[in-house]
Amino acid sequence: MTYQIDQSQFTEFVDTHTPPELLADGFVWTEGPVWLNHRLYFNDIPSKRMYSWQPDRGVEVVLANSEFANGNTVNLDGCMVSCEHGGRRVVLRDNPDDLSAVTVLADHYESKRLNSPNDVVVKSDGSIWFTDPTYGIDSNEEGYSAPSEIGSNNVYRIDTDGSVSVVVDDFDKPNGLAFSPDESLLYISDSGAIKGASLPGFDGSRPHHIRVFKVSDNQLLAGRVFADIDAGVPDGFRVDTLGYLWCSAGDGVHCLSPDGKLVGKIMLPRPVSNCCFGGAMGTDLFITASDQVYRVSTTRQCAASSGHAQANQ
Repeated sequence: MTYQIDQSQFTEFVDTHTPPELLADGFVWTEGPVWLNHRLYFNDIPSKRMYSWQPDRGVEVVLANSEFANGNTVNLDGCMVSCEHGGRRVVLRDNPDDLSAVTVLADHYESKRLNSPNDVVVKSDGSIWFTDPTYGIDSNEEGYSAPSEIGSNNVYRIDTDGSVSVVVDDFDKPNGLAFSPDESLLYISDSGAIKGASLPGFDGSRPHHIRVFKVSDNQLLAGRVFADIDAGVPDGFRVDTLGYLWCSAGDGVHCLSPDGKLVGKIMLPRPVSNCCFGGAMGTDLFITASDQVYRVSTTRQCAASSGHAQANQ
């Protein structure tokens, strides 16, 4: 079964007659898909490499040492922002011809090193929001083993003046995050049920859900559980222009309605880490799934892409 249809509109969103297209395989653990400058970029975290894919060129190594980079996004200027597990920092890559050249946006909070920034999103006011679990310091598989200096797994905001603030501090393992189309809500996944490379396995008593928070004056008000993921954990995800969530899971990508109901699933043979919209029309859904990368044709576009990122197609 390639697709699971839970609500009829899923067939309007996805070409359910065409199986997901395998674009590339042979990696270890792919992550951080982002569409930028007419190509897909993604990371293979354990191999410390960043790749690109283009229809006419296929897959190419664009960064031989990514410092275990994980999530990527695009800022208001159309430049890549990356989370590095190894460097324990959030960086700006503003030279597409030399992605190794970076400007450090955040690597400490109150004089303490960050854990291992995981995923990142840019708000329309230019502020940068990122999650900081310990996955990259829990072992040497996706970073460098080290104790946490901060002692908690927080979500942060980098303001345009460079200041770093904690916006929420009560997550087990905060992971993917994305704003609603009008930016009045922020969704954040908690993947605490998967402890990571140092403690493999699944603990269903720990979080495997997405929480949603109201956003007011760039502060997060009390959140609630938006949806539980029934297969594995939610990792990275995207929100489309209608407010539907396209979320990674252990069995593929789950499409969730704005009220948290399951609309359908893109079923894949590997656990999914993340996804992004892109392609010539911005409607291709690119999916990083363990050692593979897929593409699915949709009628949707990313809410963030309708603003700053869409101009880079």
